[in-house]
Amino acid sequence: MTLSSQSNQNTCSTSPTAVDLRPSGPAKAPWRDWLALALLMFPVLLVAVDNTALTFALPAIARNLETTGVQLLWIVDAYPLVLAGLLVAMGSLGDRIGRRRLLLTGSIGFAAVSAATAFAPSAEWLIAGRASMGFFGAMLMPSTLSLIRNIFPDPNRRRLAVAIWAAGFSGGAALGPIFGGWLVEQFWWGAILLVAVPIMLPLLVFGPAFIPESKDPRPGRVDVSSIALSLLVMVPVVYGIKELATEGFGAAPLGLVAFGLAMGVVFVRRQQRLASPLLDMSLFANRVFRTAITTNVLALFSFNGFILFLAQHLQLLEGMTPSAAGIAMIPALVATVLAGLAVVPLVRKVRPGFVVAGGLALSATGYGIVVFGDHGSGPALLLAALLILALGVGTAETISNDLILGSVPAEKSGAAAAISETGYEVGSLLGTAVLGSILTASYQRNLLLPAGVEETASGTAVHQAGETLAGAVELAGSLPAPLAEALRGAARLAFDSGVHTTAAIALVLMASAAVLAAVALRKVPTAD
Repeated sequence: MTLSSQSNQNTCSTSPTAVDLRPSGPAKAPWRDWLALALLMFPVLLVAVDNTALTFALPAIARNLETTGVQLLWIVDAYPLVLAGLLVAMGSLGDRIGRRRLLLTGSIGFAAVSAATAFAPSAEWLIAGRASMGFFGAMLMPSTLSLIRNIFPDPNRRRLAVAIWAAGFSGGAALGPIFGGWLVEQFWWGAILLVAVPIMLPLLVFGPAFIPESKDPRPGRVDVSSIALSLLVMVPVVYGIKELATEGFGAAPLGLVAFGLAMGVVFVRRQQRLASPLLDMSLFANRVFRTAITTNVLALFSFNGFILFLAQHLQLLEGMTPSAAGIAMIPALVATVLAGLAVVPLVRKVRPGFVVAGGLALSATGYGIVVFGDHGSGPALLLAALLILALGVGTAETISNDLILGSVPAEKSGAAAAISETGYEVGSLLGTAVLGSILTASYQRNLLLPAGVEETASGTAVHQAGETLAGAVELAGSLPAPLAEALRGAARLAFDSGVHTTAAIALVLMASAAVLAAVALRKVPTAD
């Protein structure tokens, strides 16, 4: 028995399969399945690259748009915040109207909004554009994963397809800095967003012919109230966490977090009462499903926090150009992809729970290097930590996603894929929101401006230096040599204090996730 079939029996052994809307006829050729998968990789790569490429453009954005530290975080977080709030809704909508139809609609909207956002004249415009991209991005990712579940019903072929999907997502996240760094250096930061247009063209041209349509055979109505509640959960909680990290404890941020959590309780209770819920809470009754989701959230939480500080460290403290910093991360890109593909045959000999736990333990090791290493000795130590982290993430994410898909009936693949993607985005979102806010707050609280800086520079420049590392480096470039060097040193110390704190948090989370996976998934058998 495969790990997928056992999980399915735990959920619903008599469920009907999803409806495939292709015309009946001769058996389809296997090459069409793999061509369909290749087309699905375009939106996967785009979304993954977009998440991390923009991180490497933050120094340029901060200089060009004169952003505050909070605005800089919102530029990163506006997209995944909206996306995470709508993923479940869009996954459910795809089950009802057709997953391919939703994918193509989202692709057109995403490309159009990305092109408009590329020319944002202000931070507020850019934040609004990123939020709009999140709306259309929510249509893309659940559709890709749920379509894979229906294109590849055979567990072994599906496992390989999921490995390729996960490798594309993780590899795209690592490729983002390379690609984004080159675009920023050769053109301008907006080129990162504008490139969505040519990337989406192959999917829009060939997708209707080669990607089969599928949907839930018994869809219920879309519950608008549940969609609104899901947003009322995410937005207040994330904004409150940001405020707590940057401004300290206060009635307003604590009230926002409490309100969001209360809305979460209301949301869950509503789903339990509805005949056709937006989020099928019964899926979480399966221990394999909920454990795999949890490990995904924790892994992406930690990984995105790492990328956020590494991008700034390489460019602003090590003096690398954006493209050079991206190229330095190529080994991590290769490691992520190879690890994701290598574990597919491994789970035929080793229980998948132990494979996931091993990957998470590798990630914890990477953070341990950051916590106890010397950041002032050059970029080699941090890049080595990233390599180890990438091996761990590639290993854990591939198998956990296969467990998620294999633990539900085929007609629920859209809902399961949406929850899996929500885990991805919530982890990414909270990684930048929580760890990014802690990093920013630590920098602002620990920065001690050298004597003479405030007297020499303008008030605006001094304020920007106190807000972000990019502001301090920008100001140092206009100061006399001795004073500039003193400011760079002070900024490095303040920034590293936050890096050590966030890496220590990630280390604890990864170690805890490894133990959880080893214990909760230990009975899942090896694949046939």
